[in-house]
Amino acid sequence: MERINHLSHILQQDCQLDASRLVLIGVSGGPDSLCLLDLMWRLKYPLVVAHLNHGLRIEAGEDASFVREAALFRGLPFILETADVAAYARANHLSIEEAARSMRYEFLFKQARSYQAQAVAVAHTADDQVETVLMHLLRGAGLSGLTGMSYRSEHNPWSSDIALVRPLLGIFRDEVLRYCSDRDLHPVIDRSNIDTTYHRNRIRKDLIPALETFNAGIKVNLMRMAHILSGDDQVLEVLTDNAWPDCCIELGSDSVALSISGLLAQPLGIQRRLIRRTISVLRPGLRDINYAAIDKVQSFILQPIQGGQSDLTNGLCLLREGNKLWITNWNVNIRTNDWPQMVGKSYILTIPGRIDFPGGWHIQTEPVVNTHEVLLQARSNVDPCLAWIDLFDSESSLTVRPPLPGDRFQPLGMDNHSIKLSDFFINEKIPRRARRHWPLVCLGDGIAWISGCRIAHPHRLTSDSTRCISLRLTRD
Repeated sequence: MERINHLSHILQQDCQLDASRLVLIGVSGGPDSLCLLDLMWRLKYPLVVAHLNHGLRIEAGEDASFVREAALFRGLPFILETADVAAYARANHLSIEEAARSMRYEFLFKQARSYQAQAVAVAHTADDQVETVLMHLLRGAGLSGLTGMSYRSEHNPWSSDIALVRPLLGIFRDEVLRYCSDRDLHPVIDRSNIDTTYHRNRIRKDLIPALETFNAGIKVNLMRMAHILSGDDQVLEVLTDNAWPDCCIELGSDSVALSISGLLAQPLGIQRRLIRRTISVLRPGLRDINYAAIDKVQSFILQPIQGGQSDLTNGLCLLREGNKLWITNWNVNIRTNDWPQMVGKSYILTIPGRIDFPGGWHIQTEPVVNTHEVLLQARSNVDPCLAWIDLFDSESSLTVRPPLPGDRFQPLGMDNHSIKLSDFFINEKIPRRARRHWPLVCLGDGIAWISGCRIAHPHRLTSDSTRCISLRLTRD
């Protein structure tokens, strides 16, 4: 009973609970949860008892009644909800185990929010921790997976402000059973816990006993290993926190942009953690972000596929645009102000004048009084956002419009030859989704300047130019 006798210290130090604030406790009626309920009640924590009837066993109704009686005996509020786990598993293509877990935690945190509880307490024991570590090991998990569960999990998939606590995490089940016996507690027995068709049960009933033939203290050793790795994992998380602001350059609810150069500047292990964190931001309920998904992102960075977009995992895709790697939901219109975009069909551009675009972009025009004075400057100009164009003696209006089907363009330096505008965009590596609304400055029907890119060869300044303007693309 040594560890159980120190539960008050564990609750305060490891679980960081305030003894005066409400805790919602999930109770199945089995030995672990009944032990935790009795211990926290004796320590005078204000509790609300919650039970989810999964609807999977004939005895489920009796279990719910048992937990109700256990709560009422201690004068505690009791919440019961019934769920159709089997139907939920079918609808969401989940195993029964995963569906039950998902519905249980959704229920517990929903009730915790309604009661304004400081935390949800569940009764995972040291045996559960060992089983979890072995499950992760068999799956091929990294360092974070091998740390197992923690006494306190903040910013969990179900809440950003209500913690999930596991006070019995350092206590083995044998000690729990002795406590129940000594306190004359009579927990219910869930027969599904011995059904070896469930993966966790096979680990408990078959794998761990086999490992104990090699090392009788394997469970204690695995617990120690998880504890040691947890400390190492915390150090790497600090390094990841430090790298995150340099690598995450845009953060939204359905898309995240990472700086490729920033990402590649990090050590490989931190790169993987940054990618994993990005996926977690977009899929907070996703438990298993496997090696294949992380490796796919890293391969995509080094060798992006034709078209620049690729499927990732769980409805996410990868998109590369210059130095940006987007991880986003499929079919999301990613909002970005990285380039100028048209809203509307066309605008008349006056001289002098200015047209404003979304995201703080502008095109401004100014008349040039002395063409010969700017000729040398125009010829040596390397700023794609600044241009001088020859208007000739045309009476046509100067307009700004988006690309049209069939548009052709004669880039500066390409005399007597034009190319498809779409080919020019590809050559200039203009992102695919930016091309449709890219502003084009036109004189009559011809493109005179692709803003921020190139002027048309016929509109370059020459020694014969007499009527020209300056154009500048700017952003606030």
